[in-house]
Amino acid sequence: MAERTPPLSVEELHALVAGGEIDTVVLAFPDMQGRLQGKRFAARFFLDEVLHHGTEGCNYLLAVDTEMNTVDGYAMSSWDRGYGDFAMHPDLSTLRRVPWNAGTAMLIADLAWDNGSPVVAAPRQILRRQLERLAELGYTAMVGTELEFIVFKDTYEQAWDAGYRGLTPANQYNIDYSVLGTGRIEPLLRRIRNEMTGAGLVVESAKGECNPGQHEIVFKYDEAVVTCDQHAIYKTGTKEIAAQEGVSITFMAKYNEREGNSCHIHLSLTDTAGNNVMADNGGMSEVMRHFLAGQLAALRDFSLLYAPNINSYKRFQPGSFAPTAVAWGHDNRTCALRVVGHGRSMRFENRLPGGDVNPHLAVAGLVAAGLYGIEQKLELPEACTGNAYTADYAHVPTTLREAAELWENSPIAKAAFGDEVVAHYRNMARVELDAFDAAVTDWELRRSFERM
Repeated sequence: MAERTPPLSVEELHALVAGGEIDTVVLAFPDMQGRLQGKRFAARFFLDEVLHHGTEGCNYLLAVDTEMNTVDGYAMSSWDRGYGDFAMHPDLSTLRRVPWNAGTAMLIADLAWDNGSPVVAAPRQILRRQLERLAELGYTAMVGTELEFIVFKDTYEQAWDAGYRGLTPANQYNIDYSVLGTGRIEPLLRRIRNEMTGAGLVVESAKGECNPGQHEIVFKYDEAVVTCDQHAIYKTGTKEIAAQEGVSITFMAKYNEREGNSCHIHLSLTDTAGNNVMADNGGMSEVMRHFLAGQLAALRDFSLLYAPNINSYKRFQPGSFAPTAVAWGHDNRTCALRVVGHGRSMRFENRLPGGDVNPHLAVAGLVAAGLYGIEQKLELPEACTGNAYTADYAHVPTTLREAAELWENSPIAKAAFGDEVVAHYRNMARVELDAFDAAVTDWELRRSFERM
């Protein structure tokens, strides 16, 4: 692929800083949960020092739980190892303005140890490694993520104080595809769309969804790392914009018993000339058939990458438009894998991920699964033409515990990602499971306080 022009060049940044338009530069990286972690620098200091030499961050940032508690079980970072630093090297291709924060630019960092070797368990590095393997075959992965969220009229502080219960959704009923429904909060949606455009993202559309207050904004398909970086920037920026507007947004996979927040991921492959190699004579090419067969073969083993949290598995309910069957079909939304498009637009969609997904890890999983299918020349079974919810297919994992055990014992995962990565993310699941197993839930209180 041709070298990309960044949304903002270093020369442009120098000029903006000299002119007083930019005074702050954010350098951040996606952590295990897909959140951006990093530092805000005075712009002049960034240009003089960080731009050329990078900066440091505590390596515990890839070895903590969701609440930033230090936990045991990680080989790369612990009390015994002294919780040292890793280096954060700016990726200049990601430099951009941040319109929702005045005077601010941002870029993504790659992580390395002090000897220059990459931090292999870092999500961005995991994705890069799989893309390097794909490039050896002459292919580039093109990816799009469709990220849903729910908007509440409560601020984040009010939601916290209320225990995230009894919040008021921005819409009071199902507004799937409703222009009236999106119009009710168009000022917020418009601001998100326009300011993401100002940050270099290419917005396609916004639409309402089924759960009250639920919406989706979609961005243009792009190369895998670009899409995943932009996904992380968008997710952070949307929350920041919501906070500035006095509302709150959640991307959690299953906020309540109604429809969850999905993040369907679309993927196709191009060759060095930019041609879609998944299409052939109006149908699926042999490459696509092997690649899709690999998705089916590895889907259960890789579910931890697609559904990384306890809450993720609450989405997988029959008739919910979230998948339960390890099956594929042509434009069939009851399947885990849906083939869509024709010719240049031929691609598949993985419907497992929810709004809580880490895009770098999920796309790494899709690529690794596809490579497994190509390397093993796996044959694609017949498509599901009916209701996959009621058909006789293998079931996607129903709990994080099941997914973690499949991941830990998967020869496909170990061959693709290596023992260090497999152990690192198995421990992430263990930490979450231990925390949940020790918690007393609202459900238990309601059922047991008086009646047991």
